[in-house]
Amino acid sequence: MDSDTPNISPQQYEVLHGGGAEAAEIARQRLSRRSFLRRSMLAVFGVSAAASVSGALFYLYPSVSSGFGGKIVVGKTTDFKAATPATFMLEQQGVFHRPTARTYVIHMDASTQFKLTGADLAAQLSEENIVKDKDGSYWVALYQKCVHLGCTVPFRDNCASFKCPCHGSHYNVDGEFLDGPAPRSLDRFAFSVADGNVTVDTGTINNKVAHPDPTTRLISVPTIACSA
Repeated sequence: MDSDTPNISPQQYEVLHGGGAEAAEIARQRLSRRSFLRRSMLAVFGVSAAASVSGALFYLYPSVSSGFGGKIVVGKTTDFKAATPATFMLEQQGVFHRPTARTYVIHMDASTQFKLTGADLAAQLSEENIVKDKDGSYWVALYQKCVHLGCTVPFRDNCASFKCPCHGSHYNVDGEFLDGPAPRSLDRFAFSVADGNVTVDTGTINNKVAHPDPTTRLISVPTIACSA
């Protein structure tokens, strides 16, 4: 007997095989129950399939979100005053924290002195997601998370750099590794400036910026020690 066919009593069996109106009613009830069970199973299958597809689309296309995981307008260009690395002051000039994007927006003045020049400089700026604006200044959006174990890294005005309070990983104003247990420089997001708006694409992350060496370091190491 099929697992979706309900059992019947001996009395119902006799009536069913004897024919008549009562037999027809019993048969109808059995058919209705079988259809209900099958439709229920199909409905469960459909819901499961829809949930799986929705989850896959979320991971394949995170940028459709307007929150973290998508493109976020974090302010106007006028909200972020540029500065040279040694004069950065949190929320005043050079470095600005935007929690909604989990990002530090870095704005380096056009007079910033880089250690590289020419094609080497252009290649390294691209490698590190640093965007040169039409006014000659430079922008980068740094993920606030330490690449060692994920603590939020604060910017320290007193030593013009980022210092992780958890295990001491230390990063320059542009996110480049300075010292500590971090395996690489800070991660950074895709970034754009258009029509006066500053946009951070938190769905596109660069987590490939290695420890710098003399041939790749962009910014000089700060001269002021950053205490624990």
